[in-house]
Amino acid sequence: MNPLLDFSGLPRFDAITPEHVAPAIGQLLEENRALIERLANPATPATWIGFVAPLTDGGERLGRAWGIVGHLHAVNDVPPWREAYNAMLPEVTRFYAELGQNLALFAKYKALRESPEFSALTATQRRIIENDIRDFRLSGAELPEEQKPRFQAIQEELAALGAKFSENLLDATNAYGEYITDTALIAGIPDDVCQTARAAAEKEGKPGWKFTLHAPSYVPLMQYADNRELRARMYRAYGTRASEQGRAEFDNSPLIEKILKLRAEEAQMLGYANYAEVSLVPKMAESPGQVAAFLREIAAKARPFAEQDVAELGEFARGAFGMTSLESWDLAWASEKLKQARYAFSDEEVKQYLPEPQVLQGLFRVIEKLFEVTIEADQAPVWHPAVRFFRILRQGQMVGQFYLDLYARDEKRGGAWMDEAITRRKLAAGTCAPEGTGAPEGIQTPVAYLNCNFSGPVGDNPACFTHDEVITLFHECGHGLHHLLSQVDELPVSGIHGVEWDAVELPSQFMENFCWEWEVLSGMTRHVDSGEALPRSLYDKMLAAKNFQSGLAMLRQIEFALFDLLLHLCPRGSVHSPSESKNVMDLLNEVRREVAVFIPPPWQRFPHSFSHIFGGGYAAGYYSYKWAEVLSADAYAAFEESGKQSGSVLDAATGARFWREILAVGGSRPAMESFRAFRGREPSVDALLRHNGMTSSPGSGVGA
Repeated sequence: MNPLLDFSGLPRFDAITPEHVAPAIGQLLEENRALIERLANPATPATWIGFVAPLTDGGERLGRAWGIVGHLHAVNDVPPWREAYNAMLPEVTRFYAELGQNLALFAKYKALRESPEFSALTATQRRIIENDIRDFRLSGAELPEEQKPRFQAIQEELAALGAKFSENLLDATNAYGEYITDTALIAGIPDDVCQTARAAAEKEGKPGWKFTLHAPSYVPLMQYADNRELRARMYRAYGTRASEQGRAEFDNSPLIEKILKLRAEEAQMLGYANYAEVSLVPKMAESPGQVAAFLREIAAKARPFAEQDVAELGEFARGAFGMTSLESWDLAWASEKLKQARYAFSDEEVKQYLPEPQVLQGLFRVIEKLFEVTIEADQAPVWHPAVRFFRILRQGQMVGQFYLDLYARDEKRGGAWMDEAITRRKLAAGTCAPEGTGAPEGIQTPVAYLNCNFSGPVGDNPACFTHDEVITLFHECGHGLHHLLSQVDELPVSGIHGVEWDAVELPSQFMENFCWEWEVLSGMTRHVDSGEALPRSLYDKMLAAKNFQSGLAMLRQIEFALFDLLLHLCPRGSVHSPSESKNVMDLLNEVRREVAVFIPPPWQRFPHSFSHIFGGGYAAGYYSYKWAEVLSADAYAAFEESGKQSGSVLDAATGARFWREILAVGGSRPAMESFRAFRGREPSVDALLRHNGMTSSPGSGVGA
């Protein structure tokens, strides 16, 4: 049997090869088209059992198989897998475009909604039907027949362009190497980073050190390298990746132009003024104007703090190093020096207390205490030897499993993300869970992929993480918990399915907060050499520095979000012209003049690596991070409040309520309804401002 067609258990990563992709996906597409033809027949009743359920079942098989292919394209982007993925991408995209425009299916959904059966369905089932009707409209089901082929062609081209954008970015990142043989040039760079760089050079048979644009190499170099010219070269290489300033075959400029024009055309075909309006239809936010007002309100509150951050940094650099001006490649280095001077510690010092085994133990302890589960090591075929596998148990029964892929690799896309392998659902009568899993009878347990890009072990020592990397790990685990702890029986709204995109970051950003709690950190630290736990004095310094340059950090995210929103507010032709990259940069510079307090050099090409909106699902939705951060900060405040009474933020009663009202319900009801059920009221921005030290005027000493 083709292993991609084996849905009896976990993905068979030990057996799946690129050669399996076309036959398996082709067969599943053929089976689904036959199923759709049968279900669209007038003889098939428009009922839940006779119509919706079988359509969901058939779609799940295709979704699971194609999900495996997409996952391997992301974590093992070698030529055979890239070719296999790209060969079938147009076929899969075409199928879903045709499905979304099928008037017979659309009519059956509408007939079911108008039938007497609709009121007898569960609230979850009714929400699924309403979501599907909405999605049919967004897929062009109501377009005139003569326009549908063009709409389908747009979807296929956008899918191909998005994949190519990400591939160009990865290839451009891999293409650059900074080779150094002069020991003086690496002064200040941490030893473990240099060891990794030496190993990279040795692997190529070259002397000295090789530094790359991958985050585990690039970030610490920019933060610690004392040589300003080295930082400048690396910054320029990083800031111009996949642009017209590099190799032509990796240039994302024409892709950006095509993507924006196609999205604008899609919006116009659907009757919307711009793509931002289309993007917001399935989200919590009501209009682009509401989002813009929200972003500008937060920017106004953050700006005084950001201005103070820049002024303090400039004054420090002049006094300590005689630097009359700060360039973009100086910011991370000078900021680290200022933080060390002000708080008497460095990120590198903290990193030595965060070896991977202890961090995972501490993370699992938080999850276990909050949600009354147990996490155990498990066994499964994996796609790389460094990947590990775990199971989550509640009262002896398995509720979920997850893969953990922590380390950066050349063939792995950058960033960190969670994705689903299998989604929780109630199985059809007579269907048993895989034997020996301990899963509840009749329930398909969910499985998740958790992916990061951290530095791996050096020599015999375990990998050590910076505190920022620990926060990233907690963030992705928050997404994973949203998927894995679902209690929804219907697949289309189980886990993260059906959750409004601007609310999906709530659990992930919520989990980040625990990384700042002493009772959490004290139990997840052990010095990699001495074995000593993190000293309370060092923790106090970290806490004092928690909101160091928080104004700058917040404005940077608002800059990205506002640029994304305004870019997709422009109707076709108003901004985008043959010199597309220049005009996109013009818009970005306008946004920077409005909200930023430090402007990068004019040759910097941030949009060309903005994969969230050009290669991912965040187009006209990057604001979601800030929108959901309001929800997550307010949700965490409930744990702070209960902690004052119980003495611990790891309060099981509050955790049970968060699980029951947020995680367990997934997309089965509106996110705002879930938030109100947990918090007992509407969300407030107060907790977000307090967590970022913005509850008073900058420089007042209160909350700063």
